[in-house]
Amino acid sequence: MSFIKKITRRSFIKRAIITIVSLELIYVFVNLLKKGNDSQETSKLFDAGEIDTFENGKVYPFNTERFYLSRLKDGGFLAISTKCTHLGCTVQFKNSDNKFLCPCHASAFNKHGEVLAPPATRALDLFPITISNDKVMVDTANPVKRNKHNRSQITYA
Repeated sequence: MSFIKKITRRSFIKRAIITIVSLELIYVFVNLLKKGNDSQETSKLFDAGEIDTFENGKVYPFNTERFYLSRLKDGGFLAISTKCTHLGCTVQFKNSDNKFLCPCHASAFNKHGEVLAPPATRALDLFPITISNDKVMVDTANPVKRNKHNRSQITYA
């Protein structure tokens, strides 16, 4: 009596494929559950710094958090996403031109993130800002999609 079954090449490949497909399905299911939990995360506040450290009329990059903090001439703040609204490339702010430029397809955006040159068709996304204890706090978990800039998007201290 032999307890070991002879495994043919065909049955081995069949079992391997079934195992791989099963593992992929489990992986997809677990990731869907994680995404469901992420949507419950109301915010991820990033402490950008004290209000006084940001000069009016300047743009400050926060590359690790993927946004630019723009301190407007009137003292207001905008947290502008680095992600181009055309195809998602990372835009760069050019101080000499006072605008955001996309290196992939040459879209350009003004200091408020509005489209100056296509192919992008809408303004850069914003991240909500709150001022707490004289600190600028940016909610990097909840980007706000927008078509154009309006004054209500600016946060004042």
